[in-house]
Amino acid sequence: MERADGPPCGSERIEHVISRIDLRGDALPEGPALRDLLPRADFDVAAALEKVRPICEDVHHRGDAALIDFAERFDGVKLERVRVPAAAIERALEELDPAVRAALEESVRRARLVHREQRRTTHTTQVVPGGTVTEKWVPVDRVGLYAPGGRAVYPSSVIMNVVPAQEAGVPSLALASPAQADFGGLPHPTILAACALLGVDEVYAAGGATAVAMFAYGTESCPPANMVTGPGNIWVAAAKRYFTGKIGIDAEAGPTEIAILADSTADPVHVASDLISQAEHDPLAAAVLVTDSAELADAVEKELRPQVEASKHVDDRIVPALSGRQSAIVLVDGLDEGLRVVDAYGAEHLEIQTADAAALADRVRNAGAIFIGPWSPVSLGDYAAGSNHVLPTGGCACHSSGLSVQSFLRGIHIVDYTKDALAEVAHHVVTLAEAEDLPAHGAAIKARFVGDEQMSRGWKVPENK
Repeated sequence: MERADGPPCGSERIEHVISRIDLRGDALPEGPALRDLLPRADFDVAAALEKVRPICEDVHHRGDAALIDFAERFDGVKLERVRVPAAAIERALEELDPAVRAALEESVRRARLVHREQRRTTHTTQVVPGGTVTEKWVPVDRVGLYAPGGRAVYPSSVIMNVVPAQEAGVPSLALASPAQADFGGLPHPTILAACALLGVDEVYAAGGATAVAMFAYGTESCPPANMVTGPGNIWVAAAKRYFTGKIGIDAEAGPTEIAILADSTADPVHVASDLISQAEHDPLAAAVLVTDSAELADAVEKELRPQVEASKHVDDRIVPALSGRQSAIVLVDGLDEGLRVVDAYGAEHLEIQTADAAALADRVRNAGAIFIGPWSPVSLGDYAAGSNHVLPTGGCACHSSGLSVQSFLRGIHIVDYTKDALAEVAHHVVTLAEAEDLPAHGAAIKARFVGDEQMSRGWKVPENK
């Protein structure tokens, strides 16, 4: 297939666009050595941090004026104000395609079913008679949510952020999404419609690092938030890193990624389509197939070409993603070795398409979300499985979880001991305090039992007592 102007299109290069890594034969290395063999996108947040620092500080010092200037600079839009009028949010819902509205409503319904079950309840443990520790869960007071608006529009991300925050009981929610020149400086209307469906009426036309800075510092129109969540590009990730410690963040989300662990029973049509589905997000998106079947690898590679040719975002996203260093077909000797590889990789999305997928899934330790069998593709999880699609990337699944109700809750311990309950353990507290050379800690215990001959025997009571 030729373009009108002559040069071959990206799909002409797809036949061998994805590389192979052969890990058969020799024993797989352990730990970092194995991770270093696996494909991963270049994503230098530290370098981006130096570029977002002056942007964030400008928002700090000039507030809304800086946001308006940056919208003109980055988005090509001259804003009159940053906050989106309520009428625009309502109008976006009224004008939304009924089929899209029905799909969003079903996505919300399913997400609420899953996330409502995650809500933690207050629990009291009686440690000893007269001594209890209660753990209560308190939602964050105010959260700023970010919905990207660059190469694609993500009303689904509005749902994935808003629903768990609402189910956690967060009392104040605000959302930011980039200003769009095609829509008069407002965020994309589908984003606004999703906000209206969810009852979010505080929305700002702000994008990237400027949106994170707005929530972190606050401006004339936007009160500061305690936490910022939501996916975004490298500038959003860098801004989150810049404000870590000042505000809570969900994660420094990197490029999206899919890993598929498959054997000879997998359908190459399904596998190829799922690799492409993630590749269309971004040229840095990662698509990795781990298999013990060379025949499947060949079939998937052959299947990629016609599917890519039938896709939309070929040259600007899919081909660069599949041909980049972050994507590959990894050959292993068996599924046990494949499990070691996917655990070392720690994928954001892990599909298992094998003869006994559920049993293998039970053995996986590192993944943001696991999709079992041929009828649970990542696309389902992106929109309507009920699960959350805001997940750890870049191997962070080995220590972090996806967004959930817990992300917006803080556990607070409440300690309630009677005098007798304290007396029972007082000598242990004093002993440990003295062992750590913190005698004032022990003195705080002794002070409560001045005049109690039995308790103070062997203790040096403070002289002023």
